[in-house]
Amino acid sequence: MRDAAPAARGTLEPGLLRLARWRLLAMHHTAGVGHLGGNLSAFDVMMLLHHELLRPEDRFVLSKGHAAGAYYVTLWSRGLIGDAELDTFHAEGTRLAGHPPARGVPGILFGTGSLGHGLSLAAGLALSARLQGRARRVFCLTSDGEWQEGSTLEALIFAAHNRLGDLTILIDHNRLQGFGSTAEVASMEPLATTLGGFDVEIREANGHDLPEMRRALVPGTGRPVVVVLHTVKGHGVAEIAGRMDSHYLPLTDDQFRDAVVGRPPP
Repeated sequence: MRDAAPAARGTLEPGLLRLARWRLLAMHHTAGVGHLGGNLSAFDVMMLLHHELLRPEDRFVLSKGHAAGAYYVTLWSRGLIGDAELDTFHAEGTRLAGHPPARGVPGILFGTGSLGHGLSLAAGLALSARLQGRARRVFCLTSDGEWQEGSTLEALIFAAHNRLGDLTILIDHNRLQGFGSTAEVASMEPLATTLGGFDVEIREANGHDLPEMRRALVPGTGRPVVVVLHTVKGHGVAEIAGRMDSHYLPLTDDQFRDAVVGRPPP
């Protein structure tokens, strides 16, 4: 597969999204590692942000660092990472580790993966931009499970109190985490209602529907925006979609063949 050429900001074409999803599957299958389910649930919004919304002055923080594979392939689709390097994912000496590194990869600002820290970093970026008089949107993609972390809620309190209107918080609400469903582990349902108690603007969208997400990601009106993205863990791979074990287990050869050749994602 050839390196993807940098695309101009415009509309994310379904064909590019499908190609990039297949590349994500191939990269994970080559590496023989898991965490694919949470990568697939977060992939569509990452691609939409990086191809349509993020300007050079804007910033993106991947708080759910275990979706690093989706982030790397998104950067590949923008021409920022070479195709051959994707095949070093998770390998000895690679810069494409299982969680984003703190330095060395274009577009990645922070090392993340220990959940509960990304939103604090993003809020700091948004506040610093205001203090410097910069017109900059900051997007932070979180998992739904990390909203059980006190540090994430503290960051939301900080963002709401300071009315960080250029901060958009995305929640990959696939309802599954490492040891069960979010409802079973520590329910905060309905998540939109729970977080709506803060002084933020709550929006909801299907996290696999590009038009819905475009509408939900328009700039806010002076308060932080929280977008609850209703997603499916393992989206696009029938054998692992909606399954908790897709958090850990890699694709088998048969699953990979069915996903890429026999039954391609929609």
